[in-house]
Order: sequence, then C-alpha cells, then structure tokens
Amino acid sequence: MKVLYGVQATGNGHIARARVMAPALAEVGVDVDYLFSGRPKAELFDMACFGDYTVRRGLTFCMGEGAKVLPLKTLLNNNLVQLYRDVRSLDVSRYDLVISDFEPVTAWSAKLANKASMGVAHQYAFLHALPDGYCSRLIRPGIKLFAPVKQAVGIHWDSFDALIAPPLISPARFTSNSTHKMILVYMPYEVNDVLFYWFSAFPDYEFRVYSKIDKAYVRSNVVFRPLSRDCFEKDLSMCEGVISNCGFGLASEAMQYGKKFLSKPMKGQAEQQSNARILKSLGLATIINELGVDVIEAWLQLDNPLPKCFPNVAAALSEWIASERQIPLDQVVKQMWS
Repeated sequence: MKVLYGVQATGNGHIARARVMAPALAEVGVDVDYLFSGRPKAELFDMACFGDYTVRRGLTFCMGEGAKVLPLKTLLNNNLVQLYRDVRSLDVSRYDLVISDFEPVTAWSAKLANKASMGVAHQYAFLHALPDGYCSRLIRPGIKLFAPVKQAVGIHWDSFDALIAPPLISPARFTSNSTHKMILVYMPYEVNDVLFYWFSAFPDYEFRVYSKIDKAYVRSNVVFRPLSRDCFEKDLSMCEGVISNCGFGLASEAMQYGKKFLSKPMKGQAEQQSNARILKSLGLATIINELGVDVIEAWLQLDNPLPKCFPNVAAALSEWIASERQIPLDQVVKQMWS
C-alpha cells in the first residue's frame, strides 16, 4: 500500500504525531512518502525517521510578542499563488491514500484529484461539538477550508461522544522522576529576556527553557536550550512541572508523565483558547492570561497529578489503514477508549 502523508510543520505537535505514526505504519508494511509544509526545511530538526521527505511552503501563522497571532501579517506573508501551484503540481495519482495532519497541500491535491484521503490531527476534533464555548464553532469552517479530507479522525483528551480518538503520542521513553526543583518551559513566541525576568524571581528553582537558539546558555537559575526532541523529553520526565502555551501535544505528554501544567494560551489562536477551556473544565491544567510572580508561585506549590496511560493510537490506526479501512472507523475509535 502506498501512502502520501502530509504534515503541517508550523507546530512541533504535528511533527511529533508524524514521528509516532512513521514507525507504526512501517511496522504494518505501509510504504509512506512524507511532505511537510509551513516551515523552511532549514528549521526542521530530528527528521531522520521520515527518510527522503519533501518540503513545500504551504501556509503558516505570523506571531508577535506575547504569543499573539498577527492576522494582517499572516495574510500578507502567505503566498496563495504559490500554494495553488504546489497543490496543482503535486501528483497524487500513484498513491492509494493521502493522509493529512492538517496539511493543506496534500489535502487539497487529494480533493481536486478525488483521491481517497483522511485527516489525522487534533484540529479535526473541532468538526464536532466540544465543550469549549464558542471556540469549536468558530474554528470549524476554517478547518474544512484549510485542509479538507474525506474522512477525519479528530484527537482529544476525551471522546465527547463523538468520532474523536485519544491523544496520539509516543509511549513514555523515560521513567518519571521529580526529585529536584526543575521546571520545563516551552513558550517559543515569548521573548527570552521576558521569561528570564519572571523566572529569576524564583532562585530556588531551575527553569529549563527550550527555544529557537543555536547554542545553550545559562543566566542565573534559567537555562536556555536549543530545540532537541530527545533532550526535551528527558527533561520532561525529570521536571516538577511544565510551563507552556496551550498546544495539544505537549499538554498530552505532560499528562502521560504526570506533570502539572501551567498554560498561557496564545492570544488570537482559537484552537489554543479551546484547549485552555477544556483543560480547565477537566481539571487538567492551570490556565493564566499572563505570566506573573503570584500565579507562578501559587502553581509551584501544587502537587503533581498521577500519570495518565493513553492507548497505542498509532498502532490501531496503522493496522486499520493497512487493512484498507475495512472496519467502520467509529468501531476502531470506540475500541481505543475501552
């Protein structure tokens, strides 16, 4: 079976899901070509598992200080003419199936060619009614337009009585250990000097901040590190808690390792606002609008939750894909939650 797998590379969560799916698909004998869009190839890292992958410009968001989406700059920065060319030039005729993790080039190429397609992404959960106020209704039309697919598998922390699978993350590779005061931080759109200002107020703690830098450096009790999947997960297993925006993947991994989660959702990003509302309603995280000494101090005093055990979603989906999707998808998803 030959599959084209498109991955939206603007967020590391999409790539992390693809890293989990890649060995699972290989295990069941599916031949996969990978296409990434939304980020320059030079900014991608830890990509060996994808072999000879392809990169296209795609679509992306422009961010300002304070992790705020800039709508006008986003519109001006995206080249819709190039997107159209990339869509039309992509030959999907030799594939049995196109999979899109919210990636527009592969999704639209499959749609225009009337090729079998499926979406596997957190974003496709927003096609269903979620307990997040107005957020999912606001997002839904954009999901359908951005990366349309014939069959969609949404991913979330609860099924919400819909066709939604559990988090698609890799099993924990390290033993969870919170024996020393270390906090893991991933807030890529915040200014590092601003993060240092807040975290330096807690000299008894070490804050390990992962950001887009070339070389690690230390300022007092704050360690700034370049992006690395292996180092990041090892620190995740050792930390006492995680401070981040409200991306789905990292929140899920924090739950798996049993780490408390302090989240500042990105402004103007409806998906993260939805995640924040649901995390709060399920009692899975502390949600804040802005960083501050008082909120950080109160959160540091909280105990860690028990680790959550998620099923092997990648294996179940890969086996279903390899069987040419003979079993109804709702049965497959229901078995994941049982």
